[in-house]
Amino acid sequence: MRLLVIGGTRFVGRHVVASALERGHEVTIFHRGGAQPCIFAEAEHRHGDRNSDLSALRSGEWDATVDVNAYLPAQVSGLADVLADRAGAFLFVSSISVYAPPPGPGLTEDAELIELADPTVTDITDETYGGLKVLCERAAAKAYADELLIIRPTYVIGPYDYTWRLPHWLGRIAAGGDVLCPGPADAPVQVIDGRDQASFMVAMLEKRRFGTFHTASPPPPYSLGDLLGAVRDTIGPPGTTLQWADPQALRAAGLRDDHFPLWESAPDNTLAVDPAAAYAAGLAPRPLVDTIRDTWAWMNGPDARPVPGMGLPPERERELIATLTP
Repeated sequence: MRLLVIGGTRFVGRHVVASALERGHEVTIFHRGGAQPCIFAEAEHRHGDRNSDLSALRSGEWDATVDVNAYLPAQVSGLADVLADRAGAFLFVSSISVYAPPPGPGLTEDAELIELADPTVTDITDETYGGLKVLCERAAAKAYADELLIIRPTYVIGPYDYTWRLPHWLGRIAAGGDVLCPGPADAPVQVIDGRDQASFMVAMLEKRRFGTFHTASPPPPYSLGDLLGAVRDTIGPPGTTLQWADPQALRAAGLRDDHFPLWESAPDNTLAVDPAAAYAAGLAPRPLVDTIRDTWAWMNGPDARPVPGMGLPPERERELIATLTP
């Protein structure tokens, strides 16, 4: 299979390229070049900017195209205009953030989607992100019709996670002691190892299986307490304790979602989606403990780049534990 990957040098795209090459496919990567690391020497690299310069894609023909980094519908339609009938099948990586406030856990891929009040908005914020992904999906459907595969992941984790969401918790829990955690402990959460998602995506293109699929694990119910407990049990030193604080008290103390990666301060059931369709199609998530160990090993290697300012200073954490936890 000749595969074109739009954005294939970081995290999700990187795992897609690695999986495709391991399975013997010919891969072309379109990325900005320059600051990106020189990886995947066996792939063809074409450089440009999807927002302003797609000229490098005016030649060539592929069996499938994977788009991992479109956030605006104009990016999807602009790419389709340039590739025309040379794109082959199209795989768009969307998000479970596309759903309107869900009525309960276990929502499936046909649940109601968000509708933006202003569909012309181009500012990507927490309020517009999901609705813009919906518009991206629709732009892809208009361009690729029956040869479209839409992947809606939950939090993607694993090695090369530049977002530093799970790595933050690995680093903090590995340091031991009393760890401040944002309640409620039973708030739903789901994750997917980027390597497992990538293998699933490439396999689906090989089989020419189209449609929309959640990539999420495990099936609900699964909670933030379960996840952080697994991290503690895997890499936490003896005596490490998770100290859970009431979310309202945290908000009253000025704490925000970005102080606690993976925390939804107003949790709903969007992180309790039903992944049954993807499981039936071949998605096979590895044990979470393997992802934790592999991510921890990557974090302690030369390629990891922590995100500055994430989390709380130790003295602030101790103060909050003393005042907000039982």
